[in-house]
Amino acid sequence: MAREIATLAGGCFWCTEAVFNDVIGVEKVESGYIGGHVTKPTYRQVCGGDTGHAEAIRVTFDNDLVSYGDLLDMFFATHDPTTLNRQGNDVGTQYRSAIFPHSDEQRIEAKAAMQRAAANWPAPIVTTIEPLSDWYVAEDYHQEYWDGDGQRNPYCLAVIPPKLNKLRKSFAARSKSAQAVG
Repeated sequence: MAREIATLAGGCFWCTEAVFNDVIGVEKVESGYIGGHVTKPTYRQVCGGDTGHAEAIRVTFDNDLVSYGDLLDMFFATHDPTTLNRQGNDVGTQYRSAIFPHSDEQRIEAKAAMQRAAANWPAPIVTTIEPLSDWYVAEDYHQEYWDGDGQRNPYCLAVIPPKLNKLRKSFAARSKSAQAVG
């Protein structure tokens, strides 16, 4: 098994976590904060928008089952990488679209994935490729949020199902749920 880690920020981590938990080859998705200047930030601090952190996910995956490039293609397809510091009604630098490569190879692949994705969007991609920095795991209640409280959260109910449907339609061969049905 070739275990690898991807760190991605695509708006609300509840939403990106739900998407990547449905990908074949993904072993673990952890929500957290990265890219800021405050040590051990809290959700409240990050939501305030002045810590510099992004809400992000850390994806542990088996590179024999799903490549980093495939994960990036799913990332670009399931959030809007053309809106600066915003995803839908979520506004602020904490909701930026960013990739935090763990190696030079990942950095090269991130640039290639951005080029591949550009043709699918009517506006320029504003996703940043940022240096890997300290990772802070989000509070426990944010982990696996969609599988619990998210099912009763109106925001999540409005935002997450369309993202999951896009994953299951566009990447059916990579979706755990689509494979279970098929």
